[in-house]
Amino acid sequence: MTVSLDATVGIPEEVVFRELDGEAVLLNLESGIYFGLDPVGTRIWQLVEAHRALRRVLEALQTEYDAPPASLETDLVRFVDQLHGKGLLTVV
Repeated sequence: MTVSLDATVGIPEEVVFRELDGEAVLLNLESGIYFGLDPVGTRIWQLVEAHRALRRVLEALQTEYDAPPASLETDLVRFVDQLHGKGLLTVV
């Protein structure tokens, strides 16, 4: 499945998120897949948890980061696609 801004994402029950000093880790308890997040990835995860709709996540990122909208969109879609590929997010 191709991820787009029209997607809504979900977090599987078996995925846990832990944050420490602005960075975080994701762990899929079922598969054992572990994924580290830098501060920007951590913020994106928090926004995904809050909004679920990627277009809303992008809007929030645009208010928080001084970056070209096209770059934010590309980075968001790539990030979500990567997490989806590892079973850390579901995409609808």
